[in-house]
Amino acid sequence: MAHVGVPRGTARKRRSVALLATGVLTLPVLAGCTSDSEGPTPVAVPQDIAPASRDRVADGSTLTWAIDAVPATLNAYQADADSATTRITGALLPSLFPLDARGEPKLNPDYLESAKVIEQEPKQVVLYKLNQQAVWSDGREIGAPDFVAQWRALSGKDSAFWTARNAGYERIEKIERGKDDLQVRVTFSKPYADWRSLFSPLYPKEVTGSPGTFNDGARATLKNTAGPFRLRSVNKDKGTVVLDRNPRWWGNEAKLESLVFRAVEPKDRTDALTAGTVDVADIDATTANGIALAARYRGGNGGPPAHGPGADITPAAALRSWALAHGSDEEAAEAAQLAREKNREAVAVYAAEQKSLQGFVVRKSLEPAYTQLAMNGESGALADDRVRRAIARTLDRQELADAVLKPLGLPAKPPGSHLALAGQPAYKDGSGALGDQDTKEAQALLADAGWTVGGAVRRTEDTKAGSEAEKKASGEATDKASPKATDKASGKASEKASEKATDKASEKDEEKDDKASREEGTYIVGDDKPGDGPAGAGVTAQDKGPAGAYAPAGTAAPAPASVKSRIGKGGKPLTLRFVLPSGPGSQPLRTVGQKIVEMLDAIGISTQITKVDDESYFKDHIASGDYDMALYSWPATAYPATDGRPIFSKPEPATDGSLLVEQNYTRVGSDHIDQLFDRAVSELDANASRDLLKQADARIWAAAGSIPLYQRPQLVAVDKKLANIGAFGFAAPRYEDIGFTGRQAAGSPANRKK
Repeated sequence: MAHVGVPRGTARKRRSVALLATGVLTLPVLAGCTSDSEGPTPVAVPQDIAPASRDRVADGSTLTWAIDAVPATLNAYQADADSATTRITGALLPSLFPLDARGEPKLNPDYLESAKVIEQEPKQVVLYKLNQQAVWSDGREIGAPDFVAQWRALSGKDSAFWTARNAGYERIEKIERGKDDLQVRVTFSKPYADWRSLFSPLYPKEVTGSPGTFNDGARATLKNTAGPFRLRSVNKDKGTVVLDRNPRWWGNEAKLESLVFRAVEPKDRTDALTAGTVDVADIDATTANGIALAARYRGGNGGPPAHGPGADITPAAALRSWALAHGSDEEAAEAAQLAREKNREAVAVYAAEQKSLQGFVVRKSLEPAYTQLAMNGESGALADDRVRRAIARTLDRQELADAVLKPLGLPAKPPGSHLALAGQPAYKDGSGALGDQDTKEAQALLADAGWTVGGAVRRTEDTKAGSEAEKKASGEATDKASPKATDKASGKASEKASEKATDKASEKDEEKDDKASREEGTYIVGDDKPGDGPAGAGVTAQDKGPAGAYAPAGTAAPAPASVKSRIGKGGKPLTLRFVLPSGPGSQPLRTVGQKIVEMLDAIGISTQITKVDDESYFKDHIASGDYDMALYSWPATAYPATDGRPIFSKPEPATDGSLLVEQNYTRVGSDHIDQLFDRAVSELDANASRDLLKQADARIWAAAGSIPLYQRPQLVAVDKKLANIGAFGFAAPRYEDIGFTGRQAAGSPANRKK
């Protein structure tokens, strides 16, 4: 279930102390996660692909599809495989159980006649019956030898194969030929509920048969394929991967003659669409808004444009400009003429761009992935699950989802599960195990953990303004040296004057200190302010007052009101480091991050936002544990028992003393959660397995290391004449059905403009 760009496994040097305290988990709440009679939850947003029957799609033509970069490998089982690898191999290789629109795996009749568990005792046996017409592009039939070779490569028993994952394959005991090579019997050493996840994609034995071909033979080429397309070329210099129709394809012939994947960075997608060099591209909200504006653009016809250059020129301003350009003042006329010419050129360029964008439409849905607030529970305040739960119950998840999805016209219901999304069979809202947003409950949890309002104020023992400590230090000799009446009068006058001066200084600085606390995210009395000056810079000289004016030197001055309202313990505020990516494509995360800061600030929790480069965000911060809070996403999966375990399993110490976290970057887990996953993945009854997963999800909610916030938007710019392509949601594309409607066989706009 690894998200694109998420490193797979990482180790830490210290043992995680952020394990679930069993006393905190309220069993009555969690007990509600057993089997229920509720019907399936509907998919939040259906896919948006402009579906059309094949007879309405023209034969021929070329489609150009934007990807982030030419993939480093075409071997989907290697560590550097990415989303481009998945997209390209989806058109080239067998997928036995592709996902449907509800995120369920469905048998693919192009490759299988049937596949089912035929024995459960003494061991699980699955029998695959292959489509008799299914062949590789070299003419050899797809058969048992391909299954055997892939199992041996991915089983993990031979370290010479450089594999990124072997989940499920390590449970296979043997693979045998059935009545013929078109029947494959797979026997498991341990029951495996997610057996449908195996052998997709299926590679030919020529790739998986030896470490050499597996490690290097499928990185830049695939000589043998078995999909509606075959690989023609990979050109990293040009940034293209070109596919042609597969002449040996036995299914419905691909409508497109060729399919070109072109590397276009996300920031350059608008320019590529305008230039007509791509027909399909995943885009961000800014580009989507640009396409929507283009649809409303009007130019020419004697009227001003609807937006863009010249749109703000009023009739009066236009008349004044014309008058200046044709007036008797030659210098003013020349300047006006130059300005008018520049405006005409800008309007013409903008109009051409708008005309190009008018040929596209934005197809939108929700991506099968959710964005979460991750809290690093390895050490510090967040090692206490009460603090994590308090933060989680402070958040208004609905407000955060609204901020991202409502401007796009998409429904904004926060996800209720870590392991499935609305519409999938395993989905059930388990957030009740944590509890709804409740500020009072959050403050009570913090207080129970020792973090209280005013706890950030540093108190000095045995020291009182007016001299109790001074008396102890100086002894009775000091009393004898000064008359009592004089001492009392002097003490009272000094104390009164000091209090007035201090009150004025506190009132004057209160607003400034409170603002600094919100903007900087942290305020520590007497300690360094992050990125600002020496120790003590957070408290001004006025705050401290002249030493000894009304109290002994070193006595703490009254804390500013901003500090008094902070949550703290033992004189130290609860301050969390919030790491966020800084790239232009990460603006939605920063918007959500700022709202989280404001929500936490409202109850007195300080945060310090640290913005880092997108390239180093995961590797140097999330995977390494260099953060307190962070925002990142996990894709949904049809196999949560398999794919969810490494994300939520309890970190374990390695032999060298480091910490093995797999993909659990929050470092929060428990033995009970692991046991529920283990039982679910071995349970062959689908309903029973899902019930176990729902129990595991409730425990994950209660642990509060990961808080799902919203399902990510999926925005795709598509040529208006294209059918069966766009925002696919859960479903895998049917590449053979994609094409242009109407008379488009001569080539797509992208091809004509190349």
